Amino acid sequence: MGFPGTWMTESQSVLYRVVPKCACSSIGQILYYSDHGSYFDGDIHDAKTGLHKWSQDESKPLITSAAQAQDTFAFTCVRNPYTRILSSFFDKICGIQRNGRRYRGNLVPMLIQKYGIDVGGEDGREEFDQIQSFRRFLLFARDTVRWRRPMDPDIHWSASSGHVSTYVVNGGRYDHILWTEKFNEGMQTVLDAIEVPHSVDLGAVPRFNESADHGPKRAHPVEDYFDDLSMHLVYEMYKRDFDLFKYDPDDPANKLPVAEIDLDEVHAKLGD
Repeated sequence: MGFPGTWMTESQSVLYRVVPKCACSSIGQILYYSDHGSYFDGDIHDAKTGLHKWSQDESKPLITSAAQAQDTFAFTCVRNPYTRILSSFFDKICGIQRNGRRYRGNLVPMLIQKYGIDVGGEDGREEFDQIQSFRRFLLFARDTVRWRRPMDPDIHWSASSGHVSTYVVNGGRYDHILWTEKFNEGMQTVLDAIEVPHSVDLGAVPRFNESADHGPKRAHPVEDYFDDLSMHLVYEMYKRDFDLFKYDPDDPANKLPVAEIDLDEVHAKLGD
């Protein structure tokens, strides 16, 4: 299986396991800048040079060697499950993607037909009941995660712990896991631990939220989207994320973690 979703700087200063919807565009650009002194012109996910990526055959032996040796600083980034699934809905389901089309072709028409969701019309700009539509999407997401029907769970709403675990199972070990909600603090910990050709001033880093303009703006506070049933579904899907990454399953309004991440616990529970 190797190390899917893993990126490494060309200088081999640091390894990063990508978790979708967890600041991956910003992290990728910061790593790119730390090697080259400039940002990649475009979406960092499209970069074919300037970063080693597991998806590139020539990078695989280098990433494998560095990860299994465990002498290159390795990290990942996680996010509150409530805000992550909500972000996935607005970006991937309601939004028009960079290619000008809906995400995954017939996915949204299928959701409209089978789950009765609304996405704000052809361009996502019409008014619609965001709360009702999101809760119906949540039923679909649960069906994919729990029963893999009507499709396997998409990477954008499959559990963060599942992404994080592949790095551990195949012989890697994390030196740090940072929270999206405390991004600068966590990313500074990473930068302080490694030597890079170009220093990074996190306060001067532009926003690289590639999904920001894809879909309609969220019209309500996070907690308004989650009633008792919705909270139950989220906990059913993301119990391990809440437990390992120390988020509060009982309060969708509290996006911040409630305790420190225990790296030994993460490796013990994800290494099976």
